[in-house]
Amino acid sequence: MKRPFDYITYGASSSSEEVARLLRFMLESTFRGDYREPPVPVCIWGRHGIGKTQVVRDLARNLGAAFAYLAPAQFEEMGDLVGMPQVVADAQGQNVSRFAPPDWAPREEGPGILLIDDVNRADDRILRGLMQLLQNYELVSWRIPAKWHIILTANPDGGDYSVTPMDDAFLTRMLHITLEWNLDAWVRWAERAGIDARGIAFVQAYPELVDGTRTTPRTLVQFFQSIAPISDLTKDLALVRMLAEGCLDPETTAAFLTFARTELEQLISPAEILQANDFQAVAARLRERVVQPVKRLDILSLTSSRLIAHLEKGKGWTPAQLANLEQFLLLDFIPADIRFRLAQSLANSSQPLLRDFVGRPAIGTILLEGLS
Repeated sequence: MKRPFDYITYGASSSSEEVARLLRFMLESTFRGDYREPPVPVCIWGRHGIGKTQVVRDLARNLGAAFAYLAPAQFEEMGDLVGMPQVVADAQGQNVSRFAPPDWAPREEGPGILLIDDVNRADDRILRGLMQLLQNYELVSWRIPAKWHIILTANPDGGDYSVTPMDDAFLTRMLHITLEWNLDAWVRWAERAGIDARGIAFVQAYPELVDGTRTTPRTLVQFFQSIAPISDLTKDLALVRMLAEGCLDPETTAAFLTFARTELEQLISPAEILQANDFQAVAARLRERVVQPVKRLDILSLTSSRLIAHLEKGKGWTPAQLANLEQFLLLDFIPADIRFRLAQSLANSSQPLLRDFVGRPAIGTILLEGLS
């Protein structure tokens, strides 16, 4: 579970999608050349393993931008930051000393992103040296080319992180935003990234376990990648346990093993629902799992959220698949609140086809009843 520290961060607390939206807005202006002055760097705050670096890498790839990476915590000398002096001839033919840019510094005009990762893990000398770079996009004798934008990441202060405090003169050279883990945003990312579906289902079932000491979104993805080649987890639980204990907290390991043994087999995949030739057979299987002496609302909620994430990942759905989706929404054993959340998610979808789907009379009625 999340440890009780009074973490110090800056800027609005935001999901990965909201962080990406802010960065995209600023980057597109930079790449168009809108700024007369060097663009304001953006610092993304957040706990370890939450996906700060991944958000920036994904955005660079999506925008087709060059990507340069700098980890100042690795720097031992100022020369690692500013480069090394060399003797060159000036315009008058006189020998002068100038600093050559280090190998991490971009050489070509953008669009590009320079990521300064874990900036406050650098020592105080390096932080002071970075101030000119953040203010003017230059250091000593060289400068960052046009259409590059500096983005930084930082771990919170005020807790158990080994970080260097940054004074106001440093902080005010940046725009700040804090990344908080968000289940829905993570599930959409995991679906797009091809993360093992069993792992996604586990996170949806136990989101409270994500924010641990060793269990983080990053270590969970590492674990899910390691179990992907295992087709039947229940047949090799000893191996699954070793893989889990290698990167996760003990309580997460125990929960995943229980999930694999007792709950995973009860889940019906989104593909089964949408692609069923006989939807009533799928509905009967789902009813058997859900309608018990104590109704398994957890299975219904998990099935519904997996279905939404699967729909968002797709690029087009056939009339037969949409018909199955409508039948699923209208199942009589789905509670009104889960049914409404499903319809609301479809209404807010990024896909026009799914938003149009909500215009069907029966689905529109679900929304109207939920709002009344």
